[in-house]
Amino acid sequence: MNTKPFWIDVPQRKFPALSRDMTFDAVVVGGGVAGVTTAYLMKRAGLKVALVERGRCAQGETSHTTAHLAAVTDFTFCELTKKFGSSHAQAIWDAGFAAIHQIDENIQQESIDCDFEWTDGYLHTSFDGDSGNAKQVKQLQDEAACVTSAGFDAEYMESIPGLLRPGIRFDHQAKFHALKYVSALVDAVNGDGSFVFEQSEVTEVTGQDKGAQAVKVGSHTLSTAHVVIATHVPIVGKTNMLKATVLQTDLYQYSTYALRAKIKSDLLPSAMFWDMATPYYYLRVDRDKGGDYVIFGGADHKTGQADDERDCFKQVEGKLMAILPGAEITHRWSGQVIETRDGLPYIGETASGQFAMTGFSGNGITFSTVGAIMARDAVTGVTNPWRELFDINRTAITRGLWDYLSENKDYPYYLIRDRFAGTEGKSSRSVRRGEGKVLQLHGAPVAVYRHPNGSLSKVSAVCTHMQCLVEWNTAESSWDCPCHGSRFTTTGKVMAGPAETPLPRT
Repeated sequence: MNTKPFWIDVPQRKFPALSRDMTFDAVVVGGGVAGVTTAYLMKRAGLKVALVERGRCAQGETSHTTAHLAAVTDFTFCELTKKFGSSHAQAIWDAGFAAIHQIDENIQQESIDCDFEWTDGYLHTSFDGDSGNAKQVKQLQDEAACVTSAGFDAEYMESIPGLLRPGIRFDHQAKFHALKYVSALVDAVNGDGSFVFEQSEVTEVTGQDKGAQAVKVGSHTLSTAHVVIATHVPIVGKTNMLKATVLQTDLYQYSTYALRAKIKSDLLPSAMFWDMATPYYYLRVDRDKGGDYVIFGGADHKTGQADDERDCFKQVEGKLMAILPGAEITHRWSGQVIETRDGLPYIGETASGQFAMTGFSGNGITFSTVGAIMARDAVTGVTNPWRELFDINRTAITRGLWDYLSENKDYPYYLIRDRFAGTEGKSSRSVRRGEGKVLQLHGAPVAVYRHPNGSLSKVSAVCTHMQCLVEWNTAESSWDCPCHGSRFTTTGKVMAGPAETPLPRT
């Protein structure tokens, strides 16, 4: 059986092995999406970084992903609230949204062509059994209420698009081509005093002080102030053996199975879906030049505990054919996810000068990006909002009320949080990038445009000539008056008369 992942054929630049002793501000161990993003963000912050990978970058679990970019977690928001409290639950989802924003920002910064698309995500009743299961419908309704009460956008639907079963629509999720993205970031890491080393296995990390770490790679040494361990399962490094053993025994590895298949056009919207089964099935739909394709997966089990992995592929294939008869399978592959005892990742210091991240569960791309953000902040001395939340020791997560929004209001993500949730309102967030809409906000018609960087321009939709309502011109990205032909820019400036006065900002 050919189990080569769909993503793997992306051409990638090769990098040399480490061949001499060198000194850096930080050394990142692991060339998957977690390590690459960490090295990239550190370089952007002005540090000289070495990214060290024992094989080829992005050829491990990153190449076996299904590349869902979801802020929605495997544990429902209601479950997170019950386990950790409402503020902590909100912070967990905020971290996911911050990660998607960071990915989008990286793509914009480096002009990466990686099929990135903002999209909706749908949680729906299980594919196994009655699609209208009353117990699951009630759980969905409760979950939608729980999510919206926390300020996030979610809507219970009696029939979600395409699959036509009860579910919840979550706004502002995303998907992309993982290998195109990571390969471009690797290229951006190398140069200007930072290096990428492949075929370079780290054998030891030594040192007692934060400013004096030594990373052994064969017969060579990388000297640094900071080491970030971003391997799938953290290497022990210089962490004391007891702590390392405790960390690794709290990690549970699961295998998951995925298929890519061509389907008939326009059967399903370009979106992401996952059901309420345990383990759950997941589905993403992509529009491609050759037609519509899906990536469908599930049949998770603890690694090494399946009698015959071929049966797992058969299970997933059978379920796909039941849902989408006639689907033409083009690829099959398996991946591995790491779960933790409480469902949250472990991200933080394991020893002085050493930082680790693991246990990303079903949110591998987003939580690994959260880990990269946190590692950069730790090294650059920035107080991170999620430091205590995901700390490996988890000592602070059970403390009482935590007004983390107030405590972290100056953190960059919270300055733009209303793009994803909060005070701005759902109607404004429905405006996609490069799109304009006339919305009723606070009882008045407002012409809302979202710029490519995600920011909004909001001006009065009432033409300053004769008070007609302007309309959005999709072809030329302008506000046009249908009554007398006045035209305005996205920010309200007059492009053509008879209007002489710009549209006022709201």
